[in-house]
Amino acid sequence: MDTSAPPTPEPDPGDASRSDRTTDAIDTDTAGPPRASRRRRTVLLALGLTAATSATALVLGLLSWAPEPPEPARPLTVTEAERLAAMRVTNLRDLRSGVHVTAGTGAARTELVGWVDWSRPLLYLDVGGPGAGAERGLLQSTGSLLVIRPDPTAVPTPAAPPLVPPPDRWRLHRLTPGTALAPVLDLLRGLAADRPDPGDGDARWIARDVLAAGPVDVVAAPPPPATPPLASGTATAGTPSAGGAPSAAAEAAPDGSTRYWLDQDARLHKLTTRLPGVGPVTVLLNRADRPTLRPVEALGGRPGLPRALTDAEQRRVNRLPTRLRALGGATVTVSAPVGTDTNLRGAGWLSWTTGTAYLAVADLGVPDRRTLLRRDAAGLFRTDVLATAGGGGTAEAPGRPPLPVPAGAWRHSRSAGDELDLLVDAAVAAAGPVRQRGAAVRIREDVADGRIVDVVELRTTAGRLRYWMERDGSLRRVELLTGSGAWAQLDLNPAVVPRLGAAPRPATAAPRPGAR
Repeated sequence: MDTSAPPTPEPDPGDASRSDRTTDAIDTDTAGPPRASRRRRTVLLALGLTAATSATALVLGLLSWAPEPPEPARPLTVTEAERLAAMRVTNLRDLRSGVHVTAGTGAARTELVGWVDWSRPLLYLDVGGPGAGAERGLLQSTGSLLVIRPDPTAVPTPAAPPLVPPPDRWRLHRLTPGTALAPVLDLLRGLAADRPDPGDGDARWIARDVLAAGPVDVVAAPPPPATPPLASGTATAGTPSAGGAPSAAAEAAPDGSTRYWLDQDARLHKLTTRLPGVGPVTVLLNRADRPTLRPVEALGGRPGLPRALTDAEQRRVNRLPTRLRALGGATVTVSAPVGTDTNLRGAGWLSWTTGTAYLAVADLGVPDRRTLLRRDAAGLFRTDVLATAGGGGTAEAPGRPPLPVPAGAWRHSRSAGDELDLLVDAAVAAAGPVRQRGAAVRIREDVADGRIVDVVELRTTAGRLRYWMERDGSLRRVELLTGSGAWAQLDLNPAVVPRLGAAPRPATAAPRPGAR
């Protein structure tokens, strides 16, 4: 038996190689985690150092940074001076603009929102703010005339007025002495002219700014020349103020702080100034908001395009007396702004058949009284009574006069004594002889009580009259241009007129025509 050990096999080189790889793998797994942690720590440390360095540099940069100084004020360049000189001409050329004005501060602040039409000129504004006072509500002004539609209950903050103005409750108004409104309205009207302004060596470029309308230059310059003030209610556009003194808007602000925000096309977008007796004033113009404005009837209504009558229109005027006598009569309402302190309202009847009119008339300044006015072939008769005895109603909408005609202290005159008499007499006389041919001019087409009418103007011995005539020849309104420059209206609604009775017996003679 062979008891020797079996031979040891020769080692395989391949097995040695696998053994080495296994050993290396074990070594690597054992040493791997510490090496990865060291690498991560190194990377994080480097990132932290970088962030700290950047933050330090940023802080140092902020501490050492200073904004660029604003460009200093300087005289205007030639181009800038030309734009400033053309500003008012540009306003007139653009015709209209939306406007928002803030005048004064605190409890005296007045705000105006609406539009200015430099081409007429016409202002149409809603007046509000704590300092609005008696003018709170709607306002229109053209030339030297100012009418308001007061609304004491309106919210303090004004809003844009209705584009079509309400037809009622407008009255001529005298601005309260010392009111801030007069110089502000003068300022707005003075922002337009038909020729460039002369250059001013004191004008300065201040800064550049960006508004909603785009980039603008801010220019300091004297305030625009003022138009005549409205406070008296009697000045005429283009005439100097009483005594030759400039209005408040013409005086330079104490600190010379009038500034204009002008764009590259010489359009004004903003103005700030100070007005004596008012304080700081800011005017914002919305050049894109420029609708066609309509003056109220007291200011003549829409201007229209006057022209000669056509043959058909002339025949309609010639046939008017026959048409009125066939209609017989009408109910009558009157709105007569005959002066800044005299705004009349009336209601009654008119008979073209008998040539008679009978009205109850209220003065807005004396709401508890009525004047009864009767016109017939014998002349004009008046008496003053309490409102309750004169038909009642309100001063703004008086009731028709009482029937039968009451006895009383009637005053008599054979001819018209004032503008109300002239208006009533003209309405009755429309059924009389035909007016002279060629004296009538068609002003425009309009609407009265939902009916299309032609507004025809005649120049008569009574003054400038306007007939509102339907296409069938009916007469819907008679207007008279009063001495104040406003138009008084007598509206007619064809109706059956009651028997107005005999003329009252006068107790006293009436004063001479023209006296009250």
